[in-house]
Amino acid sequence: MSNFTPEVIIDEVKNLISYSLINKDVDAHKFESLHNAVLKKYFDAKDIKINYISQTIDLKLPISNNNYTGITFECLDLNNFLQSCLKSDEKSLFFYQNLLTHYNIVVAA
Repeated sequence: MSNFTPEVIIDEVKNLISYSLINKDVDAHKFESLHNAVLKKYFDAKDIKINYISQTIDLKLPISNNNYTGITFECLDLNNFLQSCLKSDEKSLFFYQNLLTHYNIVVAA
């Protein structure tokens, strides 16, 4: 892990999430991939589908080895929800740092 503080990395990912939702039309597919990656990392979910108009999220959550159950839930504030899914453990921070690199975000310490 580089010398960037966990707070800086988390703040930059939060900024990226906010930017991606405000400017979703800039690169919808790329930003949807970002949102799905955050949810997949947090929930260990698969088959994630976000309906930005109805503000609902469909995903499959693990219930045991190789068994998943599908759920759908309404998300009144997608920005805050996605930001609340960020973890600060070392493995997650490394993942977020890679996300920032992928989206060409330079983290300034």
